Amino acid sequence: MSAGSERPAAAAAAPGAVPAPRASRVELRLSCRHLLDRDPLTKSDPSVLLLLRSQNQWVQVFTLDYYFEEVQKLRFEVYDTRGPSDLGYQDDDFLGGMECTLGQIVAQKKVTRALLLKFGRNAGKSTITVTAEDISGNNGYVELSFRARKLDDKDLFSKSDPFLELYRVNDDGSEQLVYRTEVVKDNLSPVWEPFKVSLNNLCSCEETRPLKCLVWDHDSRGKHDFIGEFSTTFEEMQKAFGEDQAQWDCVNAKYRQRKRNYKNSGVVILADLKSYRVHSFLDYIMGGCQIHFTVAIDFTASNGDPRNSCSLHYINPFQPNEYLQALVAVGEICQDYDSDKRFSALGFGARIPPKYEVSHDFAINFNPEDDECEGIQGVVEAYRNCLPRVQLYGPTNVAPVISKVARMAAAEESTGEASQYYILLVLTDGVVTDMADTREAIVRASYLPMSIIIVGVGNADFTDMQTLDGDEGILRSPRGEPALRDIVQFVPFRELKSATPAALAKCVLAEVPRQVVEYFSYRELPPRGLGTHTYDAGPERAGQPGVRPVSVSSTLGVP
Repeated sequence: MSAGSERPAAAAAAPGAVPAPRASRVELRLSCRHLLDRDPLTKSDPSVLLLLRSQNQWVQVFTLDYYFEEVQKLRFEVYDTRGPSDLGYQDDDFLGGMECTLGQIVAQKKVTRALLLKFGRNAGKSTITVTAEDISGNNGYVELSFRARKLDDKDLFSKSDPFLELYRVNDDGSEQLVYRTEVVKDNLSPVWEPFKVSLNNLCSCEETRPLKCLVWDHDSRGKHDFIGEFSTTFEEMQKAFGEDQAQWDCVNAKYRQRKRNYKNSGVVILADLKSYRVHSFLDYIMGGCQIHFTVAIDFTASNGDPRNSCSLHYINPFQPNEYLQALVAVGEICQDYDSDKRFSALGFGARIPPKYEVSHDFAINFNPEDDECEGIQGVVEAYRNCLPRVQLYGPTNVAPVISKVARMAAAEESTGEASQYYILLVLTDGVVTDMADTREAIVRASYLPMSIIIVGVGNADFTDMQTLDGDEGILRSPRGEPALRDIVQFVPFRELKSATPAALAKCVLAEVPRQVVEYFSYRELPPRGLGTHTYDAGPERAGQPGVRPVSVSSTLGVP
């Protein structure tokens, strides 16, 4: 590219817009210990095959997307290969395998498991360790503000109308336009408006990547006059700005060759530089944030007598009812993100022993001191054991269970750390009776580390329940107070009845990552292990489009 070449027109980014970050990436690093030695004369030459469970079969993968709302089963198989060019595994010696979920790896950051041979036999003392690391580098953006001084005058009867272009130099030497400022009319010492750009767009998240700035005199016919340019890096920008020396000579190479005493065609000054850290859902999970899962089950009489096969609570030995299907589908996802695998299980709308008074927030294990069950299977067993011991009654009051979980979330909020987030799954067969109290409870909960998922089972008319889901407008309390965040997701089970449990979980949990990031952004809490100084996006960022991630993906590298 010659210094005086004309640049193709490109639309400038909207000033003040925050670029949406790309998906997060995870790298999986593997190590093995005490592998079996299959070679009689030398040691084994191990390699690892990564498989993903897809459509009931294991498929070899090199990259895959990470989804919080899916159970992604992985299998690692270790082989003794015949040589560096051998890419087949059928004839190789199998040294052992291990299965886990991607969610478990991400949540724990480091998973060590024993390698197993066929039929579940231990491969001696062999172990495999999988470590997860977020390598996306996309969790930030910068705000830059440039001005110039004593630029060359390119116009005969007036002063230049300068604008600045910022380019990223790619690996192949090509140049990508990052931003074009507005034109400042008739001014040789212009001050351009600040602009925001993601680190990925600016420098591909590599602070030493070369950048070029070019200054032009605008021409209405498109034949802009070249004033000068300079090269720098984002690393240099930061250092120079911190030392109050962030200015560069704007040089026209042609003038430098022709003019003996030529110094520059003006000076470009970096007037302001602000770095903003935007944390992703993956940052919080890998920082140790636990997802606390609670289920609340509707035991009102409208469900029908559990002994009757027409009842929504009927226990069919061959087919789980809708309550169990929804509970297991969502619970199996959340259990990967809770280290103690203990889950609160509540019931509402039933008369409970010993006095058979109506309760709207009772522990279905009948232990008022500890409503948690061991694992999702423990919740299932508690539900089955609970049915014959309670009398289905009513009304359908949901506010008490929301308030109960909200109290736990409020206690967590006081710690000032991003260590716990609460998900309440409400399973109900009808529209709630205490709608006003429920709206009030949801609005209060929107200020807490909490999300609410409501699954409507059966064939009732759930139209009124849609008002609790903020997708069509901001939910307000009866007093008119708006919810701070949209924390409710409502799904009628019948719409997904023919779908797989995975599809149900994906539908109801898809918004959780965004809700988690929104809450901790609002509270200005970084992931644990990071200082609060890294979170510098300003109090308004939670409402800015592009600050919160929309999706998360991962690339798995197996060295």
